[in-house]
Amino acid sequence: MAYRHDRPDRVRPTAPPHRTAAGALVVAALLGVSPVQAQEAAPSALGTVEPIGSDASLQALGAPAAAGPQGASFQTPAPAAPAAPDAIETGAVETAPDAGRQNLPTGSVEGFRNGAIPYSEDPPGIAVGTFTLRPTLEQGIGYERTKTGDQTDTRSFSTTTLRGSLVSDWSRHQLTIDGAGTYERNFTSSDNTEPEVDIGADLRLDLSGETTANLTAGYSLEREDMADPNAISGAAVQSAVQTFSGGARIQRDFGLIRGTLGGTVDRETYGDVELSDGSELSQKDRNTVTGILTARIGYEISPALIPFIEASGGRVRYDEERDSSGYARSGDLYAGRAGLEFDLGEKLRGELGIGFDRQTYDDDRLKAINAFAADGAVDWSPQRGTNVNLGLRTSIEPSTAPGESGYVSYLASSEITQDVRSNLVARLTGSYEWRDFQTASASDQNVYIVGTGLAWNFNRYLALSGDVSYELTTQKNTEDTGVTRAGLGLVLRR
Repeated sequence: MAYRHDRPDRVRPTAPPHRTAAGALVVAALLGVSPVQAQEAAPSALGTVEPIGSDASLQALGAPAAAGPQGASFQTPAPAAPAAPDAIETGAVETAPDAGRQNLPTGSVEGFRNGAIPYSEDPPGIAVGTFTLRPTLEQGIGYERTKTGDQTDTRSFSTTTLRGSLVSDWSRHQLTIDGAGTYERNFTSSDNTEPEVDIGADLRLDLSGETTANLTAGYSLEREDMADPNAISGAAVQSAVQTFSGGARIQRDFGLIRGTLGGTVDRETYGDVELSDGSELSQKDRNTVTGILTARIGYEISPALIPFIEASGGRVRYDEERDSSGYARSGDLYAGRAGLEFDLGEKLRGELGIGFDRQTYDDDRLKAINAFAADGAVDWSPQRGTNVNLGLRTSIEPSTAPGESGYVSYLASSEITQDVRSNLVARLTGSYEWRDFQTASASDQNVYIVGTGLAWNFNRYLALSGDVSYELTTQKNTEDTGVTRAGLGLVLRR
């Protein structure tokens, strides 16, 4: 605000004393008001204007007020205080932008509001109605070398991968759809490609403050690995495995008790195998439908620690009552777990559980499989820019060999990512799988995988990635199989 005394004063000629006194008497007579009444008149609609050099204006500048004449019966009135504006209109009281929402945005580690950070390394995505679509296109080239004993096979190929996520932005409930598909084309004449498709959808229903329900569906396609115990030896192209899945679960909090009840149904089909002579071998006797019902009860010691117990049961049913060898492989599944859920924020979160798995068969010639089980997933960030993911999985896998029930797969995996620079991320992966053949004469298998990779982000939309990995499968009385893979690709994100 500019004060009037900050402006240069205009100099006017001084009127003679007798003319000034006469003029004042004439004006007072005509107006018929006293000087005191004139000064006490109400201010105009434009507000009170302070006289030049008044005490109020001098005090605003920090200057000492001039002493008024002694015995004065009035002072210059202070300007009227303006009416207080509405606090919400001026923004003095901030209203919550997410009031009434149940899907609140995730806050940052530093505690800043999400809207206060104008830039993000993640692409903004594409708004599709009330959804946000984040597509990614990867185009690259790859090299694979497979060595089994003295036999070596190599192939060079191009890969095209399309990934995407579609997430709803509703005030209540949430739908998430994630998908990825990879198409390979060999530069050589080999037809043994490895296409992959993986699509998953999860609809969360917020039924109440204590009850949520989830409806899930999924589809996956992959080529059976040549090192799999059920793979056809010497085949030119292994079977294509398709999995269709669906499920539902409901979770409710009863104070400190948390209960979950859910069920899943999976449909698995196997395509024909192409043999080296060009003929095909049907694998339809391996097609199955699996249904499992699971119940879990947890006790909330604190929001960060929830121990739980879990039990599940189900059945595996084969499309054909007996396989090509005459065995009835349908049967029942049982499992139990006791474990701990923990969530200590971004630094450490996950779940660990131990228990047992059991599978029985309708055919008395096939022995039941019993296994100690350990499952879990842990996300650990020891420092900013470093992330460690650890995983454990136990599963009972079927067998196609006559007289063999199957085997138990124990898998331990890890992945470490490190931000070398703000736009450069290094990755190191490793896993070990032990395939325990309890009911077979064959020796156990061991599968080791190590890999490393780099991702260089030119900006939030474009990146260059490269990776190298080596897989080794060993088994007594069998030649080892080693697979070396390398790839380089360009990633386009939106």
